[in-house]
Amino acid sequence: MTPTHFSCYSAFVISIMGLSLHRTHLISTLLCLEGMMLSLFIALSMWPIQLQTSSFMLTPMLVLSFSACEAGMGLSLLVASSRTHGSDHLQNLNLLQC
Repeated sequence: MTPTHFSCYSAFVISIMGLSLHRTHLISTLLCLEGMMLSLFIALSMWPIQLQTSSFMLTPMLVLSFSACEAGMGLSLLVASSRTHGSDHLQNLNLLQC
């Protein structure tokens, strides 16, 4: 395993662990999701370089655009929930209550 593979893999695993262990605030959950998406983007960007092919060059851009959409939607959800509930604590958010 090369150091780039190890760093991408460890960044993804650390983001998953942060997502599963630190569920107190919505902003920390969104940051962990963003870390996962960025590690996937870096891994998918390095893959065609290591294979020396140009056929997979569109995939990282699609992942990056989905990541930007996910970040924008997450921040709008954060603003909406902090306006209605007063904080971004995930315990205060009840999905059964409108």
